Formats: sequence, C-alpha cells, structure tokens
Amino acid sequence: MTHRLVNILLVEDDEIDVMNVKRAFSKNNIKNPLFVAGNGVEALEMLKSVIIPLPRIIILDINMPKMNGIEFLKVLREDEKLKNISVFVMTTSNEDSDKIDAYNLNVAGYILKPLSFEKFISSVATLKNFWQLCEM
Repeated sequence: MTHRLVNILLVEDDEIDVMNVKRAFSKNNIKNPLFVAGNGVEALEMLKSVIIPLPRIIILDINMPKMNGIEFLKVLREDEKLKNISVFVMTTSNEDSDKIDAYNLNVAGYILKPLSFEKFISSVATLKNFWQLCEM
C-alpha cells in the first residue's frame, strides 16, 4: 500500500524549538513536508496561499508574538476551509486555562515540551503514529 505524505505546519516562534522538531522528524524518519510559521498571523497567511494542499496536521505553540496559539485556534475553527485540520499543541505552557481553552477549540492533543531532546524525540514519535493514520 502506498502512503501519500500529508503536509504538516509547525507554528513556532522559537528557532531552537523549530530546529528540535526538524531533528526529531529526522530521528523518527518522518518524511512529511514541514512548513514553518513564526506566529499565528503568518500561519494563517500560509494556509490561505502558500501550502497546497492544505496540511492535515498543525503543531502549534501557545506563547507567540502577534497572535498566540489560542487566538490562532479561534480563527482557524471559524474558517470553513480550515476548521477540520487536526491541531496538536506542543508548548511549555502548563496553565490549566491554556489546556481548557485548547481542548474547547478541539485540539487533537496537548503536549508539554519536554526538557530533554530524547523525550522530545519520543513525543514526536507519538505524533507520527497519528499522522500515519491520516496519510491512509
């Protein structure tokens, strides 16, 4: 059976975290095209004109400039063309209010960024299982 690789959008303002996600993708042999936006505003612009076909998965940070992750999710869920994209929050925010807001906006998962790179690789491996199902 051939699998079609789905596009993935990473919305993350920290360059080190972007680099860690790319390295974790490599370590987990994830070949999906990865697009990167530095904040919610940039991500929305990319979703409307740059990423074709639309990604099936977004990995989203909460704490970002211009438009944070919760604000981005609100706009995403109100847009008919974008509202069904699966979103995984990957953030350092352990605030209950952020978790509640994210789940109320139908995120597929809420993952705290691990401190060690080995745990980060493991977190990305868990995500890989989900989007492999999406590829089918």
